[in-house]
Amino acid sequence: MFDIFYIGKKPNVVPFEKEVASIEEAQQQSRTRYCWIVNTYSDYKGWDFLWEPKPWESNQRHAWASQWQKDSETYLVPKQGYQETNYHTDITITRLPSEEQWMPPKHDIQDFDYSWHPDPTDPPLVYQFGTQWQLTGGPRYKTDNAVNVKYVDEPRAVKTSIDNCWVIPDTVEDFDYTWHPDDRDPDMNYQFGTQHQKTGGPQYKISDSDTVKYITQVKARGSRIATQAVVVNHNNDNQVTPDIDVIKKSRYFDNYLDTLKRVSNSLPDDVEFVWILSSLCDYTDFDFTWHPEQWQQGMLHVFQSDGEKFGDTFFMHVPSFRDRIGTVELLDWYDLNFLNISVPRLPIPWIKHTDDSHVNQVKQCKLVDPLIVFQNDDYQGSLPAVPLWRAKTKTVTPLTTRGTTVIVPRQAIVEVQEQLWDYEFIDKTHQTVQDKPLDIVFIDNGEVNREENFQHLNKVVNTNTIHRVSNVKGRVAAYQAAAKVSTTPWFFAVFAKLEVDKDFDWTWQPDCLQQPKHYIFHARNPINGLEYGHMAMIAYNKKLVLSNDAPGLDFTLDQAHEVVPILSGQANYADDEFMAWRSAFREVIKLKHSVEQQPDVETEYRLRAWLTKGEGVKGQWSMTGSKDAVDYYEEVNGDFDLLKLSYDWQWLNERYHALHDE
Repeated sequence: MFDIFYIGKKPNVVPFEKEVASIEEAQQQSRTRYCWIVNTYSDYKGWDFLWEPKPWESNQRHAWASQWQKDSETYLVPKQGYQETNYHTDITITRLPSEEQWMPPKHDIQDFDYSWHPDPTDPPLVYQFGTQWQLTGGPRYKTDNAVNVKYVDEPRAVKTSIDNCWVIPDTVEDFDYTWHPDDRDPDMNYQFGTQHQKTGGPQYKISDSDTVKYITQVKARGSRIATQAVVVNHNNDNQVTPDIDVIKKSRYFDNYLDTLKRVSNSLPDDVEFVWILSSLCDYTDFDFTWHPEQWQQGMLHVFQSDGEKFGDTFFMHVPSFRDRIGTVELLDWYDLNFLNISVPRLPIPWIKHTDDSHVNQVKQCKLVDPLIVFQNDDYQGSLPAVPLWRAKTKTVTPLTTRGTTVIVPRQAIVEVQEQLWDYEFIDKTHQTVQDKPLDIVFIDNGEVNREENFQHLNKVVNTNTIHRVSNVKGRVAAYQAAAKVSTTPWFFAVFAKLEVDKDFDWTWQPDCLQQPKHYIFHARNPINGLEYGHMAMIAYNKKLVLSNDAPGLDFTLDQAHEVVPILSGQANYADDEFMAWRSAFREVIKLKHSVEQQPDVETEYRLRAWLTKGEGVKGQWSMTGSKDAVDYYEEVNGDFDLLKLSYDWQWLNERYHALHDE
């Protein structure tokens, strides 16, 4: 066994241990190749003092770790000296509690482990330990000649005493008063918050200083400041049963400004704070212990409704509101605090129907709820909370691209005559759900370029279902056959002469906020340069098409319609002589009749272009059909029944051959 030495207090490890002042002295006195250096604060039970290093480690000092440091001050030292230390961390020595160098803590504490010791390689230091609250307040460990302080994070003491510096408000229910400030702080007062704000909790006052430090490290559990509520009744059927004393119900006026004025003026003078609740909202999980910051008490606090900033729940300081609201023209201009706390709204009524438009359903609605949802197709999205603050915020709110689902405020119902757009305030920003793309029906009847244009259509479309209707005699029959194959309420009618524009937006949708109608797009005429609705793609309303008995000269214009100035493609109608003649003949019959019945500068310009513009053989075919149409109009003296013969493919074929067969 190697010699064993100790420095400091005698550890009584073995009978023959000797005291030395330093490791160097132990090396000088050692009679063995190595010597042990031990200390009185380590537990050597079961320690193997016969341990020897490997031959290649014979010139190293060997040190063992404790539970606190890599160096427990237990060493095996070569008598002949060493250049480096080998720290062994796989085997540790348990340090025992010591007392000599510990200074008492500032506070009453428990659960501190006094076995801690510093790293022997540290310079002389005073080690300051903390409590569960701060890095100060716990015991101190002072090494000889130490001046500088080092703050140690672990272990922590547990402070158990309560100081006499606390000022406790009546509204605090639960708080741990063992808290104490950091000894390094200057003299100041400490303000604690609650679960809701940085104020409202206890104060820790240690001086007359005006300096306040807000503590977020720990919060008090506050009780209710406002213990009463007023429920604003919106005439909906839902019964609000909040977990608070409802002292009255108040009818909703046209806006929240007038409603809140009336509420505040009707309250007794002894009511300082009050909750203003809404019959639209669900308060099952609402925390009525909420309160404002102390400096915010005079504000009107606004809680969101389903994430909407302009919500329906308010926290009011009644005296302040009474004094100041009289000079405010809009509630938005009052001193408001918008909170990031949302209250869910209760479900609102839905009217589901199968009309292609919501107009008639809205006009016939007898519900008195502030908001109603109208729906004529599937909808899986969420409902935004339409604000009810004033008329401008109570918007008609379509939720899909076609408006198949729309939220309508009660006051809009009386203003709707022909369309929901009769109401002044429409919010289109929530149209985030894409309705099913409209079906496309390709209509052909012997056109020479039909296959080419059909293949092109299939090439440029990848979002819509494409159907085809071929060789149906007569315009009315062809259009109605197209309507019957469509599976959507509207369908894009693509005529065989039309080469659709490759950039056309096939997600386009009609508008369910209007009466059902047809939508006529533009087409480019490559012969005369005109660009308008003739031969263009049309978004036909299916029900209107099936009910149309063609009383006029133009199937589409006989019913409600709207021009959409979007280019749908190029009408290649002159790829053979008869197709060019037929297309021109039918269009000029309509233009001529329109000019005769109701002169119009634009129609007259188009008529002249058909009659005079066109180059080459194709242009000649087009102008010939146009001139033949004018001749026919004059021949029958504009007789409407005879003009309607232009609907009939067989009649057109016979007319053409009668005029142009040699």
